[in-house]
Amino acid sequence: MTGFSFSLHDDCPPDAAAIVDAELDAFNHEAAPLRDVRPIACIVRDDAGTVIGGALGRRWGTCCELQQLWVRADLRRQGIGAEVVSRFEGFAYAKGCRSCYLETFGFQAPAFYRALGYRVEYERADFPHGIVKYHMTKPLA
Repeated sequence: MTGFSFSLHDDCPPDAAAIVDAELDAFNHEAAPLRDVRPIACIVRDDAGTVIGGALGRRWGTCCELQQLWVRADLRRQGIGAEVVSRFEGFAYAKGCRSCYLETFGFQAPAFYRALGYRVEYERADFPHGIVKYHMTKPLA
């Protein structure tokens, strides 16, 4: 190709990243009603009001994505995470979602999500150190 220059980077130049993001966003918004995508969250606080856990995600139509789940380390394995996910799913259902999906690494929480009714739809096992990434889904009822 003539008239073009290509460059490779470990860190994307901020000006280039901003252009690529803005232009892809504009294209996507013309192709699909992405303005309808809405954030969704369930946050849990202790009696002092300190955030000790939460689930963050987004919903679009009848589909919900659980993007992040965290519970403070000293409070894990006490049912808080399961309750956060349950409330997150219930809120999503009340907003019209009928399915939820997520991605998790093998060192994170696939067994936890399986116990909550999620099933593996796809797994990618080509990460370093034997790490596997799972795409999991669950119908909401």
